[in-house]
Amino acid sequence: MKCLILLLFPIALLAQNKYGVTPTRLEAYKQSVKANPDNELVNLATHIPGVVLDIRYATTNNFTGEKIYNLPRAYARKPVAEALKKIQAELKPKGLGLKIFDGYRPYSATVKFYEVYGDTTYVASPYKGSRHNRGCALDLTLINLKTGKELPMPTEWDSFKKEAWPSTPVADPTIRANRKLLIDVMEKHGFKVNSSEWWHFDFVGWQKYAVMDIDFEELEND
Repeated sequence: MKCLILLLFPIALLAQNKYGVTPTRLEAYKQSVKANPDNELVNLATHIPGVVLDIRYATTNNFTGEKIYNLPRAYARKPVAEALKKIQAELKPKGLGLKIFDGYRPYSATVKFYEVYGDTTYVASPYKGSRHNRGCALDLTLINLKTGKELPMPTEWDSFKKEAWPSTPVADPTIRANRKLLIDVMEKHGFKVNSSEWWHFDFVGWQKYAVMDIDFEELEND
């Protein structure tokens, strides 16, 4: 029996971590924040005045058709949150603001997305973890502060079409200008647009941060 247990143990361990990634959990995250305050995951709703959240993964209104998060929250690492705060302040005199669809994403959600869809053009590989898992990526768009409406963009958020690529030509001058404005203001403050998603921006320097698998409830109860 002992031999059988020894043989089965590596198999069980492999099943628990089948993609070869060991993400940071809550206690290790808390220690990392003590060592470097920049590692903190900041609640964007409370940190950025006037920011609007539309966390679709806390609903069934997303490409999986399932509720992925229990809470409609958006978090990001401290330097990312500070950059977004500056962007929001720069947009305000233009009568514009940010609407955030997603920020930090637990690693378990990335695994779920991959197993539902599987095309890494549009979903991150669980073998590496995503920049969302590191607290360094945002899905967002621009809104008119007066009306609260989103500015017209080439596609809806989370579209799996080539029209969503920021390099795809856009005939409509208003939509083209809106996309350019969003990309320009984000890149001015240290972000880079994703090659297949006009709404997805990675914070430059994301490599410094660990992949995490910490639920929003854990962050709130910490």
